[in-house]
Amino acid sequence: MDILRLLAKRIVGMAVIVTTATFLLACLVWLLPGNPAALLVAGSGTPEIIAELERELHLDRGILGYWWNWYSNLLTGDFGYYFLNGGRRPLSEVISATLPVTLQLIMYAQIVALSAAVPLGLISAYKENGRFDRIVSSTLFTLVSFPGFALALIMSLVFAVQLGWVDPIGYTPPSENLGEHLRLMILPVLSIAVGLTSSYTRLLRTDVIATLKDDYVTMAASKGISDRRILWRHVFRPSSTTLLTSAALNMGGLIGGTIVIETIFVIPGMGYEVFYSIGARQVIAMQTLIALISFGYVFFNSLIDILTNIIDPRTRERRV
Repeated sequence: MDILRLLAKRIVGMAVIVTTATFLLACLVWLLPGNPAALLVAGSGTPEIIAELERELHLDRGILGYWWNWYSNLLTGDFGYYFLNGGRRPLSEVISATLPVTLQLIMYAQIVALSAAVPLGLISAYKENGRFDRIVSSTLFTLVSFPGFALALIMSLVFAVQLGWVDPIGYTPPSENLGEHLRLMILPVLSIAVGLTSSYTRLLRTDVIATLKDDYVTMAASKGISDRRILWRHVFRPSSTTLLTSAALNMGGLIGGTIVIETIFVIPGMGYEVFYSIGARQVIAMQTLIALISFGYVFFNSLIDILTNIIDPRTRERRV
């Protein structure tokens, strides 16, 4: 029952947050200088077309009418359109083509970051204040001081332009050529994964150091259990809740955070599409894409909250 109660609370919370976020987005669009309908058909719209579009989008009914028309359509899966060259392209087609690309980039970055952070965090904590711990901490602190976009530009200049090991821009679907797909994703993935690795390593190291001081770990060591088994079976699981929470939060945040990386490497993902919609002044597309990113952030946040309670029941009394 505790899990069901928590699930109900999270669903209600998600609904409130998403509704509030979409209303604020609609308000921001409403406050833009000029007529949103005129922006959508800039250069190709007659006064009659603009007036018809205003009625279609309920712009003539005030901010509440405009927001509710867009939000109710969004809830039913009607994401709106791109208005380009006098024609329309359904946003559902754009999202179905770009979202998998962004999710690929995020998943690759998460896999690389977690694969590096887990052993680094465990060993650093086990050898606290030792040479290995100091080297890892200093190296990761140095790397995390570089913004993701700066690291992307530096790696692109060195490995793509000067050394010629990889192409600086482009994307190939894995279904067409898996090897080329992975080769083109190396630099974008590393640009994101370096910062994540530093954050995850420090979080895990802190929690593992605290867990190693628990009585049951001391008891396990006194029974002659190997250090490797203690770290992986007795220490890692209770120390991983903060790491899981951070990874899940980053899943939602990285969808929006990939805008710069996808733009630098010309990856046709959702982040690049947001950047394009802003430049093309496609306010409906921009509004819808940002709303979906907000929903993703809230969804992953709520999901990991529930999973954390399943993995570590000790948190239920504090959260439910």
